[in-house]
Amino acid sequence: MGSPWIVFVILCFCFIPSVVRARKVACHNPIYGTCFGIKHNCPDACPRFCEVDCRLCKPYCACDKPGAVCQDPRFVGGDGIMFYFHGRKNKDFCLVSDSEIHINAHFIGKRSKKGRDFTWVQSIGILFGGHRFYLGARTVAKWQEPTENMLIKLNGEDIAIPNVEGKTWQSPETGLKVLRLADTNKVKVKVKVEGLFEIAARVVPITSEESRVHGYDITAEDCFAHLELYFKFESISKMVDGVLGQTYRPTYQSRVKMAAPMPVMGGVEKFSSSHLFATDCVVSKFRLETEEDGVPLRVACGSSYGGKGILCKR
Repeated sequence: MGSPWIVFVILCFCFIPSVVRARKVACHNPIYGTCFGIKHNCPDACPRFCEVDCRLCKPYCACDKPGAVCQDPRFVGGDGIMFYFHGRKNKDFCLVSDSEIHINAHFIGKRSKKGRDFTWVQSIGILFGGHRFYLGARTVAKWQEPTENMLIKLNGEDIAIPNVEGKTWQSPETGLKVLRLADTNKVKVKVKVEGLFEIAARVVPITSEESRVHGYDITAEDCFAHLELYFKFESISKMVDGVLGQTYRPTYQSRVKMAAPMPVMGGVEKFSSSHLFATDCVVSKFRLETEEDGVPLRVACGSSYGGKGILCKR
């Protein structure tokens, strides 16, 4: 009998080490002089993706504040309540729909051994002012940190931003600005349309530790690179809807079971869209204006981090 073969199974070439060195972050607002520029280590719960609260001069997990969409889609609503919306793999869903803005997300994923889809947000499509904005993670098998794995487009044209922190791309005719907050994927980009929305986004892979803990069973064929997002809305109406959008309505009452180990938001059918730039979900409010006593039903929103959600008023 010949010598036995030793077979090594590599689960995913894109895996990054399960022990991740905490990234250092700092307050970049000079108004907070005693905190400005001071480096902090990210918390253990989020060693790769955190920010500094300049007022408190403390780091916090970016995925824990209102407007965040991360992981196997884990949302934190405008009301500060956390929930999951799994949707379906290879399908598009309406995240936010209002008269002046409509945001869909494309979900990727794989079927688990228990029969449900593990899903992640691969890209978003935003409609505003007659324009189409795309932001997505490139499909990669082998994850390489220095490589640009994010694709950004405006009206079908690629947007290229130098891989240098602080570099900005802008479109005066649309009011869109894209700011590079750090080299390639190490941190993120910030996208903003003045008076309408602001989005922080980065691309991350599924790590070996995540796959082991959650049973994703990721293989070498696909790292399932996906987006981690934070939304901030400067002006939305009282009729805003969508998986995330509905949580910004002043009268919204969460229906998720908060006592459950994984609070899940239902409504797959009503939030489903036919494609990334479609406005045909059941709850669509895009281009729909409603008035009350001749006054547009619009509210201005300001951030109120710290578990208090978003402050909105007429």
